[in-house]
Amino acid sequence: MDPTVRLLRLVALLQQRPEWAGPELADRLEVTPRTVRRDISRLRDLGYAVDAVPARGGGYRLRAGSALPPLVLTDDEAVVLAVGLRAATLSGVSDSSDTAVSALAKLEQLLPGRLRARVAALGEDVISLGGGAVGAATDPAVLAALALACRRAERVALAYTDARGATTRRDVDAYRVVHAGHRWYLVAHDVRRAAWRTFRVDRVGSAELLGGRAVFDDPPDAGALVAEAVTTTVYRWIATVRLDLPAPVARRAIPPTVGQVAADTATSAVLRLGADDLDWLARYLVGLTCDLEVLDPPELIDALRELGSQLAVTGPRITGPTPGPG
Repeated sequence: MDPTVRLLRLVALLQQRPEWAGPELADRLEVTPRTVRRDISRLRDLGYAVDAVPARGGGYRLRAGSALPPLVLTDDEAVVLAVGLRAATLSGVSDSSDTAVSALAKLEQLLPGRLRARVAALGEDVISLGGGAVGAATDPAVLAALALACRRAERVALAYTDARGATTRRDVDAYRVVHAGHRWYLVAHDVRRAAWRTFRVDRVGSAELLGGRAVFDDPPDAGALVAEAVTTTVYRWIATVRLDLPAPVARRAIPPTVGQVAADTATSAVLRLGADDLDWLARYLVGLTCDLEVLDPPELIDALRELGSQLAVTGPRITGPTPGPG
């Protein structure tokens, strides 16, 4: 979580109750008690009157009758805050999502005009595939610029670093920003390659808006394109498996950032997913706890059989209390 967003959440929590134990605040903020102590110190430096109170692990409260000072943000901090709140609205956790939506709405009301369009673009041209784990650092200014380019269907010059570490210029017509699991992706039409591509935003060093407006005659499903990229394209092994589950049930069990599910029959579905390790694939499939048929690759059948043999020999011994006389 971005530190600025965390500070705002900490202030909101301190306002909700007279007193908080330090470990409780740490649990709510999903950080360590040490981080809470650091954040409390930062609030005090900003003028917030936070008193220490006796509690196991330390406790805190806002001083009675004290007025909260305003939180002054620079332009970049405001955009960072908006990005963090937008990511929270995409997290899929209902409580945090609702709170983030409320906070984002308040923030947007206070933003000056020069920032409002940048932040609004984050909401109107961002797609979520679910998930919310922390991933590679993403420059919020780059993310905001790409979202704005998507809103305008504008051409952008990217300084893009590929998986091998080579940085090149890529001129693209921006279409959608997609939040998938723990990363942000740009879906765009690559001008030189004349093809649709996905770009990891954390690998974009800079994004220069070039103006103009693209017309997309037949744009792809941006979410599906990213889902395919993150579940199959980059891996050594691509598995295709028929599951003895109806497609809706399979989709609820398998996140779109893990595998792609397609309906097969009324009672079965076909799953495609990738991994660099066959043993990981075998363990994931066994964890679905349903009958399955491996369609490809044949090596996966051997990996599943080997895993079955290991479980038969080394599986956990499960015990419980002996039932008493009934």
